[in-house]
Amino acid sequence: MDSPGTPTPVIDVAVVVVAFNSSDILPALIESLPDGLSGLTWQLIVSDNASVDGSADAAVRLSPGCTIVDMGRNAGYAAGLNAGVAAAPPHRAVLVLNPDVRLATGSVGLLLEALQAPGVGIAVPRLDDSNGDLHFSLRREPTVLRAFGDATIGAVRAGRRPRWGELVTDPREYDALGFADWAEGSTQLISAQCWHACGTWDESFFLYSEETEYGLRARDHGHRTVYVPTARATHLQGESTRSPRLWSLLVANKVRLHRRRNGFVAGTLFWAVVVLREASRAAMGRATSRAALATLLSPRRMTERPGPHTVAPAAAEGKTQG
Repeated sequence: MDSPGTPTPVIDVAVVVVAFNSSDILPALIESLPDGLSGLTWQLIVSDNASVDGSADAAVRLSPGCTIVDMGRNAGYAAGLNAGVAAAPPHRAVLVLNPDVRLATGSVGLLLEALQAPGVGIAVPRLDDSNGDLHFSLRREPTVLRAFGDATIGAVRAGRRPRWGELVTDPREYDALGFADWAEGSTQLISAQCWHACGTWDESFFLYSEETEYGLRARDHGHRTVYVPTARATHLQGESTRSPRLWSLLVANKVRLHRRRNGFVAGTLFWAVVVLREASRAAMGRATSRAALATLLSPRRMTERPGPHTVAPAAAEGKTQG
């Protein structure tokens, strides 16, 4: 037991997982942590967004020393993450993980090493999908031109051209160490210095765009996102591309964030291009785009603060919830 006045030891990594009815996917993540964090000191913190499937019990059973933060409600991804970090012991970095991620051996050590470079605040690994194929996880800053490229020639084709695509889709860019404007939020190591300088994640984004906002805000503060191809993880991914309600929320939050960062005129142009994209896909029979278009064209839906009522009860598992 520490004597009075003894400084609390600083661990290498605070591992924060936001759970929402994640008992089926959480165990495999927890089982991957010892190998993924090999050689490091770490503490697992699970923020439970009012799960009804025993997610917290599953975490304690598999990792008896973990910390459980009972949110008492479905507070959203950013709120769960912020609460988890607040409950963590002193640390050098925060590892943000979705429940549907599985870490490869030694991956976090490689990310932590990359954080030592000047000007780096966030480090992300190469992600593969459940089939072992490369998952495109790097992003460029959203712009009107990139939204237009997505709308007219598709995200994958546009993404091969930096000016025209937000999603980085050239596989060669995933072979070497490099920088991104932001990266998907399923697996991120954030330095304590970056966290303290930039503050908490924005809880006004209940789901989706919270990692976009944070990555761009960190970059604005001089903390860049570095991609480390030698660090590996698997992301099983969620349901946002198949659920009309989740896709609507994802699209609406992209527009909200762009308007917030770029002002009314640019934000309106961005909205118009996204409406064009969703309308063209809705005309082809996509239910997700029909739902998104209805949201985009509704002033009430575009101005209300998203919350649990905007997400289907059976959706939002793990970072299917964000």
